[in-house]
Amino acid sequence: MDLLLQYIPSELGPVEAIGLIIFSYITSAVSATFGLGGGVMMLVAMASIMPALAVIPVHGAVQVGSNGGRAWMMREHINWTIFKYFLIGSVIGAAAASQIVVALPRDVLRLILGLFVLYIVWGPKPTKREIGDAAYIPVGIGTTFASMFVGATGLLIGAFMPPGKLGRMTTVSMQAVCAMLQHALKIVVFGLLGFAFWEWLPLVIAMIATGFLGTFTGKALLERIPEKAFGYLFKGLLTILSIRLISLAALELWSGSV
Repeated sequence: MDLLLQYIPSELGPVEAIGLIIFSYITSAVSATFGLGGGVMMLVAMASIMPALAVIPVHGAVQVGSNGGRAWMMREHINWTIFKYFLIGSVIGAAAASQIVVALPRDVLRLILGLFVLYIVWGPKPTKREIGDAAYIPVGIGTTFASMFVGATGLLIGAFMPPGKLGRMTTVSMQAVCAMLQHALKIVVFGLLGFAFWEWLPLVIAMIATGFLGTFTGKALLERIPEKAFGYLFKGLLTILSIRLISLAALELWSGSV
């Protein structure tokens, strides 16, 4: 046990760390089967047990591995012209967000995360939009700026990756490589802002490893679960966790103002 504690961040206990490692497998399986959702599930789980200021950077580091693996496996389908424009916009969006994100109090970040996930679960879904290649510059700016605060913006990226225009394989590969880019920029931004990634690195590596296992084996397991039943469970779990985040943040903000 003492050896295990050496590799666990001081803010977490062994049970919490092992739980996150196992949950990384589950959420990667969800993403491999349904395309979206796993990143949001992991984000909410992390926000429930980790320090608020560590959630976005650590989640980003784990998602670099998860999305990077999918992007590499499907690299021949990536539209590099679109990615070039998205990269330009993403760098601008990350630079702009870096001036704001560290100024937000911990409980404001929790509140933003909770409300964002409730919107993802219950709000209207963005419609697919066909746009020109150069328009991916403002798309990169907007979605990357948002990702610095809410962590998982796969749904927003997907709204601008219409399968009818790009094809199914290119759509999936572009979502993976664009998400990987955004999460990599988070590592750069939060690293420059002083976040201690090294303390969390063993946990991140373990979660990436189980995430790869989830990608390869989860689809076969989840296909046995009726999609309708899974949808209810998925929405219910995210709703409960989001309400918990909002309640914790609201109570702390209220107590601090009185």
